[in-house]
Amino acid sequence: MDEIDRRIIQILRQDGRAAYKDIGQKVGLSEGAVRIRIKKLVESGVIKKFTIETGLSEGAKALSLISVNPSVPTSKISAILRETPNIKEVYEVTGEYDIAVMISAADIAQVNECVEKIRKIEGVLNTNTMIVLSRG
Repeated sequence: MDEIDRRIIQILRQDGRAAYKDIGQKVGLSEGAVRIRIKKLVESGVIKKFTIETGLSEGAKALSLISVNPSVPTSKISAILRETPNIKEVYEVTGEYDIAVMISAADIAQVNECVEKIRKIEGVLNTNTMIVLSRG
């Protein structure tokens, strides 16, 4: 992966529906070259999926901080979290907590169900969940 791939990924993060032609103009490549690069990024697993993000008026979002038992590898818990419904992003972090996740659900009840699933994962010691009120 080179700097052009990184720029393509950044463009797609901002607009997952960006046209190959428009991406090419921004990174200095032809439409076909962008198409090939994106295909390779998908095939190699660098790009795992293209998603839709709705505004906060649709559904509920939360940030959950998670403490992991030191005897359990943090990467093991992260892998489980990545497969958990409604968890959209998983970050291994430094500080008081070991993992931070972004939860996106239809409503607060679904956020709560997701947090309960997190708490039941063997090796999770504690959670601290904050509901997102607005996005700045």
